[in-house]
Amino acid sequence: MSEPTGKYSITMPRDIAEAAKARSGPSGLSAYVAAAVARQIERDNLNELITVAEAEHGPVTEDEIQSLRDQLHRARAEQLQGGANAA
Repeated sequence: MSEPTGKYSITMPRDIAEAAKARSGPSGLSAYVAAAVARQIERDNLNELITVAEAEHGPVTEDEIQSLRDQLHRARAEQLQGGANAA
């Protein structure tokens, strides 16, 4: 069952509205805008979590970020190799 909806009036620059309308596809502009707002809320929530974590543990260093990126790249490479070996 889908979530209840409400009708809202929003104002945005015409060029942004037209670009969104052109990209919205068969689901329509309302669904496109709702998805964009949902993504923004997720980002806002993540930023709040980061702020809380950094207040408690200090900021994340560039070295820590790069180390995690390297781990992700290695995991993806291993995953791709595993898929190629299974084929």
